[in-house]
Amino acid sequence: MNKLSNVPALLGKAISGDRLTLEEGVVLLEQGSLLELGEAADRIRQRLHPDRRVTYIIDRNINYTNICVCRCRFCAFYRQMGDADAYVLSKSLLFEKIEETLAAGGTELLIQGGLHPGLNLDFFIDMLREIKKRYDIHIHSFSPPEIVHLSGLSGLPVTEVLARLKDAGLDSLPGGGAEILVDRVRKIISPNKIGWKQWMDVMDKAHRLGMKTTATMMFGHVETSEDIILHLVRVREQQDVTGGFTAFIPWSFQPRNTRLGGSTVGGAEYLKVLAVARIMLDNIPNIQASWVTQGAKIAQLALSFGANDFGSTMLEENVVRAAGVNYRIALREIQRCIIDAGFIPAQRRTDYTIIAEHPNLRAI
Repeated sequence: MNKLSNVPALLGKAISGDRLTLEEGVVLLEQGSLLELGEAADRIRQRLHPDRRVTYIIDRNINYTNICVCRCRFCAFYRQMGDADAYVLSKSLLFEKIEETLAAGGTELLIQGGLHPGLNLDFFIDMLREIKKRYDIHIHSFSPPEIVHLSGLSGLPVTEVLARLKDAGLDSLPGGGAEILVDRVRKIISPNKIGWKQWMDVMDKAHRLGMKTTATMMFGHVETSEDIILHLVRVREQQDVTGGFTAFIPWSFQPRNTRLGGSTVGGAEYLKVLAVARIMLDNIPNIQASWVTQGAKIAQLALSFGANDFGSTMLEENVVRAAGVNYRIALREIQRCIIDAGFIPAQRRTDYTIIAEHPNLRAI
């Protein structure tokens, strides 16, 4: 038997802590069954997180504008200048949203938006300073495409843009804009967006400035199994160099209202990719479930397929909702899902430090 086709041997290798190659990862994704992949991923999760704690964060996803020159084919959120429903969020509304977040116990703001041609670096520096002057909250904001866009508008190198934003109050970066880190795929689904090397370069520079980031993957459109595994390997290789990724979040493409179209990945395929991500990413400490795209029940199952984080309460979310998906889960429901799956719910900060555990929440 070809050693690459021996799925149990490959899973045993991963469970023991040995690293799998790109070719081995493709074999797992294409030949491994859902249950055997899930069992292996769960055993790896138990090794990395033996306390049976599942974390979540209370935050809000604020989109400062929906105007975007990128016009990705997979996106239903963007608008062009002059569209009737195009907007730039006012400061008063921004502050109102932040105050609502703090009132709900929130500790993080995820601020992202389209690549607006008229919002320069000073706009964002002023935004950050005004927030930090008023509120004690972590700002986890601006994905790599936004950073590269600001670099182009300002004429400043990416490192300088990041340094100025950090000085103004930016604490960490989200992993948005990764989609699939393979340029062949990116040219099909987002031909006007930065290439994978630029995305990774922003993350590398942010890590070297002392800022932590997350990494994401949007799958279920035109990518192949090898593209998915190559994406994971590229994230893993960057983590070897800088160690700056705190978590990995795979989520499934939502086709409604998009120019790309297609069908939605089902729960079984989502869980399979999630499990393979946990198996391949031996140096990423946390894997996050995506209830936003899959709903509460599949996110709950994800806790037995390698995920150790339930993500965010996400008091507001607009991008996935624009694609016709409108899952909403209250904090108590998140806690109930975690408990019913046999884990201990724990509220965390962005850096995964624990604020509070809730081991005795049973009658909810």
